Amino acid sequence: MVPPTDNRLRRPERIAVIGAGYIGLPTAAGFADLGYDVSCVDTNPEKLARLTSGIVDLHEPHLQDLVQRGIRTRRLRFSTSGIAATRDASIVFICVPTPQGDDGSADLSYVEGAISTIAPVVRPGTIIVTRSTVPVGTADQLRDLIGRNDVHVASNPEFLREGSAVADFFHPDRILIGASETLVRRRLGELYDVFGAPVIITDIATAELTKHAANAFLATRLSFVNAMANICEAAGADVHQMMRVVGLDPRIGPKFLAAGPGWGGSCLPKDTRALAYVARQLGEPFEQLEVTVSSNERQFNRVVRRLSDHLGGSCRNRRIAVWGLAFKAGTNDLRDSPSLAVCRRLLAEGAHVIGYDPAVTAPQVKHLGVDYADTSIGACFGADALVILTEWPEFSEVDPSDVASAMTGDVVFDTRNVLDTNAWISAGLRLVTVGRGSPDPKKSSVNASAA
Repeated sequence: MVPPTDNRLRRPERIAVIGAGYIGLPTAAGFADLGYDVSCVDTNPEKLARLTSGIVDLHEPHLQDLVQRGIRTRRLRFSTSGIAATRDASIVFICVPTPQGDDGSADLSYVEGAISTIAPVVRPGTIIVTRSTVPVGTADQLRDLIGRNDVHVASNPEFLREGSAVADFFHPDRILIGASETLVRRRLGELYDVFGAPVIITDIATAELTKHAANAFLATRLSFVNAMANICEAAGADVHQMMRVVGLDPRIGPKFLAAGPGWGGSCLPKDTRALAYVARQLGEPFEQLEVTVSSNERQFNRVVRRLSDHLGGSCRNRRIAVWGLAFKAGTNDLRDSPSLAVCRRLLAEGAHVIGYDPAVTAPQVKHLGVDYADTSIGACFGADALVILTEWPEFSEVDPSDVASAMTGDVVFDTRNVLDTNAWISAGLRLVTVGRGSPDPKKSSVNASAA
């Protein structure tokens, strides 16, 4: 839990945050807790009404407590008016979505809309900071859009992970500031002095490109691990033991070495595609990254194909229970969720999908064609197969005998490797795993024929 701040503390900068989502709200509440006066803007009046009452819809540990404390100390306010919130601000953080366009490019319409609204009213000397992930060159475009020489533009990419955004805000491993003017660098640097983390100051283009580079590297790493998992399945090897050894190499490290159904989430898919688009526009095609993206799509297909192979060759008219709908444990965010990518493919194959997730509600998935169960066991009633697609720890605690009793079939596909293999097999279930010596039946058949 984040310790309460001294209510007597007041800091000179007045901050406005445009956007009250997964990045904006932790940013606004965090700076308010550090003693700054913060106005947070969002265009959704119902959401703002709940936030003003101290109710946070995001599944983010400690965030609601932080927001409520900011409201009590009157350092955190909410508004639907960007003009009112930024008129007296000295620093404005832009934390709005930058969704993926049809061609892979980042859609900057929300960023440009926010800038167009506030540019005429902000005070001279105000720093407008893009905290949203934007493509290189965005700051130059925003300067032209602002059209004022007395307003500064800077970049401060966020590195907040969903499910631990509050902890990441207060305990960052690095702070990246992109700015050209010395005064702007100093003022933004002073915001983060309290954290004691390394503050790296670069030109704006480098800062804008760095966030995309970091996420593209992580995505490439995960695709490599999944490719090795597929090889291990064909060879009868164990990718998990392999990656434990690989991760002991200090040049590599142990993180982001878990095989799974494919990667996703609110950042990696759109940022990899955005970087690939930028690279093409700059005349430097990033072929390795293009392959990373396409191989991830094939990984989703592979999950459905392997499940079909264990169900007699087809998922049509099969009842499939799915545990986990959010893109990862610790959040209720469904954006570009690997689970939903697989669910859509199952539905396209004619399967009946019943999902459960401890943080997701039924209305969130109603439009997707996925039926929702209130419990993990409830999803399994009458199911021909169970697929675990999100790594919630509670799934490992479910009694496999209860699952076996509820299901009609016996196939359990653990794409996250969270289940105890021996316990689930002992319950009479056929456990299929990723990268752990469970050969792909289709590939094995082809190889045998070729031999």
